[in-house]
Amino acid sequence: MAEFLLLVLHDRDEAEALARDLRAAGWTPCAVHKDLLAGEDDAEDADWVVEVTTAPDGTPAPARRAELEALAERHDGFVTD
Repeated sequence: MAEFLLLVLHDRDEAEALARDLRAAGWTPCAVHKDLLAGEDDAEDADWVVEVTTAPDGTPAPARRAELEALAERHDGFVTD
């Protein structure tokens, strides 16, 4: 199991807003960066990812994957590790 999860969104502003909301709720580190995922070869098509390692209660983010998947889906995104 990976030690982190990536919430993948298509829009930078949405990714940054989601990262702010997650940080405010106690998730860490919520770093936002542009990433070419496997199979992508065009930088223009790269998605924005929010890296999450730790949940507010101190558990590893992967332990609360379902919660983060539901959140990502509300932003037309998805979760990967």
